[in-house]
Amino acid sequence: MRVGDDMNSDIEGVILAAGFSSRANAFKMALDFDGKSILQRNIEVMYPFCNRIIVVGGYKVEIIKELIKDYDKVELIYNEEYEKGMFSSVKAGIAKVKSARFLFTPGDYPLLSERTYNSLLEVDGEVVIPIYKGRKGHPIVLHNKLIPLILKEPMDSNLKAFIQNREIQLVKVEEKGILMDVDTIEDYEAAKAYFDKNN
Repeated sequence: MRVGDDMNSDIEGVILAAGFSSRANAFKMALDFDGKSILQRNIEVMYPFCNRIIVVGGYKVEIIKELIKDYDKVELIYNEEYEKGMFSSVKAGIAKVKSARFLFTPGDYPLLSERTYNSLLEVDGEVVIPIYKGRKGHPIVLHNKLIPLILKEPMDSNLKAFIQNREIQLVKVEEKGILMDVDTIEDYEAAKAYFDKNN
């Protein structure tokens, strides 16, 4: 039995999809990745592990609504302050979390795997982070006791800075995809090439 099958009664997910995609010169959440949008791939790999997934939208939120409409467990949260940057979306999303632990990732990681989620959820800790060849990546698992502390952080802070001061459990994985986000079209092409080579 996968961890996701056993534990999703008290696991929620947060996926950030509110940014401008300015470096990509395209709305990256909607970019096609082997027949699904990048956002949909993120949702579907997280789906078995959660009883609810919170997607934080902002820029082009109408497109986000269309992309998520067929997923019963997905709830869209609109971040009215998305122009202030990613941390505003982090706060908007985690403020809605009700579960004891939750999964978190930006929505521009098209190569995440169920195997990585399984590995992370097997480890207990207030912050659980995957690591590949010495580099930390996404997704991560956070304990809900951190939510009020994150919400109190100044808006010019960020989740990475906050996490550095917490107890972190690192989980070694053999999945390079935890490092491969899509910031630019070059990143997108590299991710597709990696996917084609390994699938």
